[in-house]
Parts: sequence; C-alpha cells; structure tokens
Amino acid sequence: MRQLLLAASIVCLSLCAEAQRKRTAVRETSIPDPESVYSSLKWRNIGPFRGGRTNAVCGVPGNDLLYYAGYTGGGVWKTDDAGTSWRNISDGFFTTGSIGDIAVAPSDPNVVYVGSGEHAVRGVMTSYGDGVYKSTDAGRTWKKVGLERTRHISDVVVHPKNPDLVYVAAQGAVHGNNPERGVYRSNDGGLTWKRILHVNDSTGASSLSMDPTNPRILYAATWEHRRLPWSVRSGGPGSAIWKSTDGGDNWRRLTEGLPPLVGKIGLAVSPANPNRVFAIVETEKSKSGLYRSDDAGRTWNLLSNDQDISSRSWYYMEVAADPLNANVVYVLNAPLMRSIDGGRPSKRSEWATETP
Repeated sequence: MRQLLLAASIVCLSLCAEAQRKRTAVRETSIPDPESVYSSLKWRNIGPFRGGRTNAVCGVPGNDLLYYAGYTGGGVWKTDDAGTSWRNISDGFFTTGSIGDIAVAPSDPNVVYVGSGEHAVRGVMTSYGDGVYKSTDAGRTWKKVGLERTRHISDVVVHPKNPDLVYVAAQGAVHGNNPERGVYRSNDGGLTWKRILHVNDSTGASSLSMDPTNPRILYAATWEHRRLPWSVRSGGPGSAIWKSTDGGDNWRRLTEGLPPLVGKIGLAVSPANPNRVFAIVETEKSKSGLYRSDDAGRTWNLLSNDQDISSRSWYYMEVAADPLNANVVYVLNAPLMRSIDGGRPSKRSEWATETP
C-alpha cells in the first residue's frame, strides 16, 4: 500500500511539473517583441494647425492623454484627448504669443509654468517674451509672475515634490546685451525671484536639467551669442556647462573632456541613471556632437560626431533622455534622432531618424 501511494505521488508530481513547464513555455513565447508591435505605426501631424513653429511640448505624469503645446506666435494650446482636439488656453491672459518652455509641476498637475519668448535665435522671430506665466487650475486661468525683461526663456524646471520651487533658464535678448540673463530660482511659486547663475550680459542660459532622484543637483548650459542682421555669433568664453549640488546656491564649471571653446549646448540627465548626463555640443565641426558623462559631470567623452545631430545649432541643440532606459537618448535637430546604445554609434545601432 505504501509503495502504491509513493508511486501515485511521483506521478502527480510529474504531471504538475509538466503542466507548470508548459505554462511557463506559453508565457515565455507569448510576449511579443516591442519592435514588431510598433513597427507598423507611423508619425502623423495632429495639430493644432496654426500658431507657427511648435517650440515647447509638455505632458502630464500619470495622464497620457493630456498635453500642452507652446508656439512661436500662437500662445499655449491644450489637449486632453491625445491630440484629437486642441484649444487655445492663453488668449486673453498672455500679452505675447511667443513661447519658450512649459513645465507642469510633477507633484501637482494643476500648477503649470510657462516661460515666454522662443529660444531659437532665428532672423524671423515673431516676438520676444515678457516673462513667466503661471496657472494653478491646469491652464483655465493664468497670472504673470515676473522676469519680464528676460526676453527669451529656454527652460523651466519644477521641483518634483514642491510646486512652489521653480527654476528658469533665461537666454536673454537676441540682438544686444541685457543684464537679465542667467538662471533664476523662486521658492514661493513665482512671487519673488533670485538670480543664482550669471556669467555676463552677453551670455544666457540655453539649457537646464535637474537630477530627478536628487533635485538639489542641477546642470546648466550657458551660451554666449548675438543675432546680427547678417549673421549669428555663437560661442565664446561664456559658453559652458555648470553643475550645482545645493539647489543652485553654488555652481562649478565642468571642463574635463569638453572642448575649450563651445557654442550652444543642450543638456539632459538620465532619470534611469542620474550619473549619466548627455550634452549636445556646438563647437568646431570635427568635435561637435553628443558628449556623455557617466560620473555625474566630472569627465566627458565625445560619443558621436554625426553632423545630423548637431547641424543648425543656433536653432536646435536639444537632447532628451529616456526615463526608463539609460541607453536610449533622443536628439532634436532638423530630424528627430534616436540612439539605443547610449549615444555611441556602433555596428549594432546607428543613429536612427524618427521622423517621417
């Protein structure tokens, strides 16, 4: 009897093991390859079909249907159905239609900041900006909250847990010197501002990026530039990458591995690996391109000199790091480009164009 029970137990265990193996095999083979799932998707224009160039787009964490878009002459627009329909939300509140950047507070999606004045120094700019606007009801109403003389704002960054702590990168006037350039900080939601980084009256801030895992760490790019009627002057001693580890009270210039003379720079900290920082850098043609630091800015290496990611630098020079994969990085230029190997072209993955 004992032998029969033992034999029956062995048979049952074998059957259970086989069933588990089949279930596991089904699970392993039923997961589709992401590339095969999305390969048939195509880019399409979803509007809104007025307002000029789209200079700023901002999503809302936790809501993949809600987006804000800022234009060079059409103000701020909003969609809550993933672009099927748009409505203008700045008319009647803003006194300029030129938008530089939009930021939604990660801890309170009702709080939205807009920096006015497009940051591409084109010869046919619609208008300069007149400071920062703020909404506390998700864009239904707006109030101007200062920095009127910054003219052109390139980036707005909000603390991940405090909607009243906001940073603004002010690029400044295009055609002449102005002392209001630099990086500003407000601890009270825009009631008061303090300039925390300033180089000189001809050098503004072209990019600002925060370490989302430690918001006391900030990286800023400054750009010495001037738009003349017949040309653009880009670069000079004031152009550089800076780092702060105390929320902007103090800054250190980063130089190791970077060219000695640079122009416009775009920055992005990788949320997936905050020690990894990307910089798209304008400099002499043989050294321009994507630089990367894997030690939080202490040293830098040129990973790609592909001219498709660094041409027309006075217009573009923006980089975005994937929030989940430290090896995926996007560069916005005349085409939208993506790398899946951390920005380093290789036999496995070259830069791929993402636009139609």
